[in-house]
Amino acid sequence: MRPDAVVTHFLFASALVLTAGHAAGWLARRLKQPYIVGQLAAGIALGPSLLGSAAPDAYALLFPEQIGAALRGLAQFALVVFLFAVGYELDLKVLGARARTVVGVALTAFLVPMAAGSGCALLFREQLRALDMPHLTPGTVVFAGVALSITAVPVLTAMVRENGLAGTVPGVMAVSAAGLLDVIGWTVLAGTLLESGEGHELPWQWRALLAAGFLTLTLVAARPLLRRLLWRTRTEPVLRLSLLVGFAFATASVTQYLGLHAICGALLAGVVCPREKGGTLDPDLLRPLQDISSLLLPFFFVVSGQAVVLGALNGTGWAAFAVVTVLAVVTKAGSGTVAARLGGLDRDDARAVGVLLSARGLTELIALDAGLRAGLLSGPLYTVLVLMALATTLLTQPLLTLVDRRAGRTPLRTTIPAPHRSGGPPRATPSESTTTAPGP
Repeated sequence: MRPDAVVTHFLFASALVLTAGHAAGWLARRLKQPYIVGQLAAGIALGPSLLGSAAPDAYALLFPEQIGAALRGLAQFALVVFLFAVGYELDLKVLGARARTVVGVALTAFLVPMAAGSGCALLFREQLRALDMPHLTPGTVVFAGVALSITAVPVLTAMVRENGLAGTVPGVMAVSAAGLLDVIGWTVLAGTLLESGEGHELPWQWRALLAAGFLTLTLVAARPLLRRLLWRTRTEPVLRLSLLVGFAFATASVTQYLGLHAICGALLAGVVCPREKGGTLDPDLLRPLQDISSLLLPFFFVVSGQAVVLGALNGTGWAAFAVVTVLAVVTKAGSGTVAARLGGLDRDDARAVGVLLSARGLTELIALDAGLRAGLLSGPLYTVLVLMALATTLLTQPLLTLVDRRAGRTPLRTTIPAPHRSGGPPRATPSESTTTAPGP
């Protein structure tokens, strides 16, 4: 294919991806579902499972192999910007007076699904062979647990706002615990990816040492240097944004080289990025990040959908999907509910916390994509887990409505004083906010 023809195909495919992704997200929002549900469905529909099966010639014309690298590049670009914004908004000061309860809920809601997922991987290793997983490495076993332990803060935050839970005890508790869960989950995932980096020119021990040194250098030196360079001078907002995003991509490139995946570096860059005086977030920085990531994230969903092949699932695969979905909901919602109840919440509020923590979504897809690229997942098992992420995200809102009905009340609960941004629950992140602007 001639270079000008590749450009033509890429531009037309980009127009299709953006239009279909955001239209599907809008439709999902109209159906009272998170934006991500529509975008993920659009990504699968544009992949080999649906479009490729129904119209293989059209699929080959729309997505020729020559534009695959460009689409993957845009997907990674969107991910880095999105996760930089997530790290920038991450604020564990939100724990406040309920820190002990939040920590207990987060640890329980991580460890119980983690143990269940890893245990099932070991228990059903024979069945996993039918999903092209002939050998189970320690990294694969740990990753199976991580896949069940993840909570999507963006989806959860959107549902908290949509159900009138912002500023309430269960709302603040769920968002706070989910934020801490993110920290725990990404840390374990980073270690798993580091250990699994097969074919790397450096052994994992050396990469772990270099990663520790890079982490220390970034935490110690990056924040004061950036603060002095960008906030104590009259730097233009556009220049400041470009320098910080450039810092995010540079950090992501280092972690990618070390076998930790670019997502870890993007999160790290956002966490160490200095805030304005008083710890408040800079709207001139955050708003463009939200707009960029919201616009481009459909490319990630399409790239993710390219690896979802429904026709490759046999009876074992569909049985695994059913088992994994039930296990994902029961372990996460059950452990979160019990921990919140032991922490002093009443029965109905504790149930709401547990149900909210079972929401997955984009965070799960990012982790699964990293696991697939690291060789921790086979294609069929990746398909099973992507479908599980979609199903658990779809089930969260109906389960939350059921909790309200059983309590015999409307979704609104007794509110607690809404703290300042530096001590309040994280706002909806760019990909799944409930504002009128598009975003998953």
